[in-house]
Amino acid sequence: MKEASVNEKFKVRQKQSLPLLEKIRTWVDNTLGKVPNDSLTGKALTYIDNQWPKLTVYCEDGRLNISNVLAENAIRPFCVGRKAWLFSDTPKGAHASAVHYSFIETAKANDIEPYAYMVYVLTQLPYADTVEKLEALLPWNFKKSELEKVKNAVR
Repeated sequence: MKEASVNEKFKVRQKQSLPLLEKIRTWVDNTLGKVPNDSLTGKALTYIDNQWPKLTVYCEDGRLNISNVLAENAIRPFCVGRKAWLFSDTPKGAHASAVHYSFIETAKANDIEPYAYMVYVLTQLPYADTVEKLEALLPWNFKKSELEKVKNAVR
């Protein structure tokens, strides 16, 4: 389904996922009142009942992913960095760390190698004297051909 169009994903989800989800929903509704609320099963059923719209929303739009693995992977460096942040002993240090992480993760999200991109931006920034030149440095406007020049220069 990764390569399928938005419409194809929507149709397959309507045909295959929704019937399964409806069976699960029926089971949850029938079982919820039969187990004690404070039991582990009761807590699990209450949780799924409360989170149901979030579980099924991917069936409403083919653009939505069933998995949040991309978001999880993007925030992993922040979770790993939490212990290091304990040593950001000033607001300016914490701000600098946040800017640094944002810069790197935005480059990754735009399929740009972060180190080469950072070298390029930091060397070009002093010459960016117009809005157009600044906007050209943004990762979504960045020309990847410039990256090869940087990689060759850094070597």
